[in-house]
Amino acid sequence: MGSVLVVDGANVVGARPDGWWKDRAGAARRLHDSLLVADVPYDVVVLVLEGQAKGGVRPGRDAHVHTVHAPKDGDSAILAQAKAYAERGDRVAVVTADRALDARVHGVGATTLSPTWLLDHL
Repeated sequence: MGSVLVVDGANVVGARPDGWWKDRAGAARRLHDSLLVADVPYDVVVLVLEGQAKGGVRPGRDAHVHTVHAPKDGDSAILAQAKAYAERGDRVAVVTADRALDARVHGVGATTLSPTWLLDHL
């Protein structure tokens, strides 16, 4: 058992108006690189990417960051990751500002943190 932080990549990238919409793949890569060196109190960070952002980071594990490419919508992939880790007995937090997703992840035993919380740790 450990602690897992599941990151809604689109939601976190979208929280900063830095021109990310011009290069979604590049924004995802910058977030991934920041997560590799971030000081967060979690053993594993799961970065969920969807759409064009998937072109910025290959799926798989880099150190403690595990990148997941959503096969359909990001919310379903985030929920699936949160549920799988929670069922293993891990302490799970999801970074998102999406209210509907917030309610869904609480239903599988995860807590939520805001994108601002994560951005303050990057």
